[in-house]
Amino acid sequence: MSSAIKKKYDARIDSKKRITLRGAASSFYHVTEFSDGSIVLSPRELAHPEEISGNTLAVMDEAVRYLDQGKASEPVDLEELKRLLSEEE
Repeated sequence: MSSAIKKKYDARIDSKKRITLRGAASSFYHVTEFSDGSIVLSPRELAHPEEISGNTLAVMDEAVRYLDQGKASEPVDLEELKRLLSEEE
């Protein structure tokens, strides 16, 4: 797929390693960085609630119903996990 060039300009990295996009069309971008230093930005949109699948919403509703009914597991103790992870180091 080929696209027409809309703008061309030089940008410099600021002290926090950021660049500014002039007149950016999107608020979110997917970044692809190549080994030769090239970077490609692809516009992305976050999913709106109405775009979440019906199945996902049904599963979420069921989980909330179970929680309201008190059908929840005991709190998970993460101390055991921390101990196991510290042993691996």
